[in-house]
Amino acid sequence: MSYPIPAQILQQRDAAHPSWHTILTSGLHAVNNANPDYLTTLANDDYLPTGNRLFAAFMQPLERIRYVLVGEGPYPRAASATGVCFMDGAVGTLWSDKGLSKPVNRATSLRNFIKMLLVADGQIAATNTGADALQAIAAKALASPQQTIQTLGELQDKLHMNGFLLLNASLVFRKHVPPVQDARAWKAFLEVVLDALLANATARQVPPATLVLWGKIAELLQSLPATKHFIQAVAEHPYNLSFIQHQGMQELFAPMQLLTRTVQTD
Repeated sequence: MSYPIPAQILQQRDAAHPSWHTILTSGLHAVNNANPDYLTTLANDDYLPTGNRLFAAFMQPLERIRYVLVGEGPYPRAASATGVCFMDGAVGTLWSDKGLSKPVNRATSLRNFIKMLLVADGQIAATNTGADALQAIAAKALASPQQTIQTLGELQDKLHMNGFLLLNASLVFRKHVPPVQDARAWKAFLEVVLDALLANATARQVPPATLVLWGKIAELLQSLPATKHFIQAVAEHPYNLSFIQHQGMQELFAPMQLLTRTVQTD
C-alpha cells in the first residue's frame, strides 16, 4: 500500500535540483512505507529547518556528487538550520581581528571543522589551535581576501565545487524528539538516496562517491546494504575537540584546500 505524502512536505522537493526530484519522492514513499504516520505527524509539527528548506542539501546535480558527508541533524536554532550539513545560517564572515568570528566560535562543530582544515593545510599545528595561533591566521586571511575565502557561503561553494552532498542523518530537528529517533525515521529515505547514487555511478561507469560519516548517529547508515559499496571515511562528530586531530579527516581534506580561494578542483 502506498501512503500519501503530505503536500507541505512534498512541495519542498521543488527547491532541489531537478535531477533529484524523482529520487526524493521515492525516498519519501520509503519513509511512509516504513512508518506510515511519520510524515503526517511531521507536517503538523514544529521542526527545523524552516522556509521550505527540508531538501536544501540536494541543490547539486546528481552526477556531480563525489562525496556524501553525513552529520547528525540540523542546528537546533532557527537562524542556524539551513538544511545543509554544518552550514550555519547565522554565520557570515569566518574571521575577526581576534581569530575566528564570534558566530563561528558559537557553532562548535563548524569551529572544530575549520580548525581541522587549518591543520590539514599546514597553517597551524594540531597541538596549537588556541587564540594566539588563530589570531595570526585570521590577520593573514583578512589581509589577503584574494587568496583566502572570507565567508561561510564561500566555504559551502568550495565544498560543492569538490562534489560534496552535505546531508544529515536526520533532515529535521524537533526540540521534543531525540535526534536519533528522527534519524531512524529518515534512514529509509537515505537508503533510497544511496541506492540512487550507486545506480548513477554504475550507469556512468565511474567509482561510487566516498561516504563521510561524522558521529554515532551518522554511523547508523552503516547497517544499510548500500554502504558496503562506498569507500567510507568515518570520524567522531566535530563537536568533539579530538576531531581537529583526526588524521584521516586531515588526509581527506588536505588536497582540497577548502580555505584557499585560488585552488580549483580537477
